[in-house]
Amino acid sequence: MSRVGKNDVILPEGVSFSIDGKVLSVKGKLGELSEVITDAVEVIYKDNKVSVKPINKDKTSLSQWGLVRTLINNMVIGVDAGFSKTLEVKGVGYRAAAEGNILNLQLGYSHDIKVAIPSEIKVKCDNPTEIIISGFSKQKVGQFAAEIRSLRKPEPYKGKGVRYSDEYVRQKEGKKK
Repeated sequence: MSRVGKNDVILPEGVSFSIDGKVLSVKGKLGELSEVITDAVEVIYKDNKVSVKPINKDKTSLSQWGLVRTLINNMVIGVDAGFSKTLEVKGVGYRAAAEGNILNLQLGYSHDIKVAIPSEIKVKCDNPTEIIISGFSKQKVGQFAAEIRSLRKPEPYKGKGVRYSDEYVRQKEGKKK
């Protein structure tokens, strides 16, 4: 039994939900998201609640049950409140700046790294060592944050690099004489 799949998704005020065959659409104040779901589960929309039920008790239906419920919940939260990730840039001379739809990063290489910002994502750099990525799709916000982090992962000796704000980087001890 899926503990996540058993719970209903309650739609907040101002969010509309529609099912067209196997395509789910959620529309809210921040935007519109749609997702194609698998045939292994059944989605029921009634009284401002969305519930997900497995078609039968085989392994695929039960494994998709909680996943589809979580995807629907993330879509509802995304179009209502949105998602954001905060990255920290640590290192001497390391900095970031958002200029229009380009993110300019100086990460200790001999050249600046320019990254195009996707249209559905907003990037803010309040100070040169902090990048705030926000948007209504949890998958796209997380993917863009992971791409930025992969440009210079934090190294374990001095901790220099790009890291999530809540990430802990374990420091190793250097060489001894």
